[in-house]
Amino acid sequence: MNKPLIRLIKKEDNPYVAAIVRSVILEMGAPKVGTAYADKNLERMYEHYQRDRAAYFVVVQDNKVIGCAGIAQLDNYEGNVCELQKMYFLPEARGTGMGSKMMNICLETARSFGYEQCYLETMPYMEAARKLYKRTGFYNIDQPLGDTGHYSCPVHMLFDL
Repeated sequence: MNKPLIRLIKKEDNPYVAAIVRSVILEMGAPKVGTAYADKNLERMYEHYQRDRAAYFVVVQDNKVIGCAGIAQLDNYEGNVCELQKMYFLPEARGTGMGSKMMNICLETARSFGYEQCYLETMPYMEAARKLYKRTGFYNIDQPLGDTGHYSCPVHMLFDL
């Protein structure tokens, strides 16, 4: 088994990323509507991130995509804030430290793009993810920022870059 590698998404990764996001959402029992499951860009993640100040990464091990996450300008928000987007890992990637490595890459990329803060939305019962976010330095805020379309995600967090 080869060591996992984090790299920028390629066009051929699109179906694997969509499958990971949907399978984890189903596994966690999250709603399909009002979450990333129903995002219109889920099938075209490579294309969606081909814009200024945006990047999407995948974790690959033995030629298999096992995790993903990205950052981009927070939708429908005027401030200099990015959003940590669609961070999901298959079971074989969890507990391996890849989440922390991915988080560090995303936050360093956000800093390099000049963002001042990073926002995310999640579910209250995604405990392992919330622990990672808090350990990284994200803190809870009382209301959503912008309008991501993920109205089913009631936990809102912010990180000062």
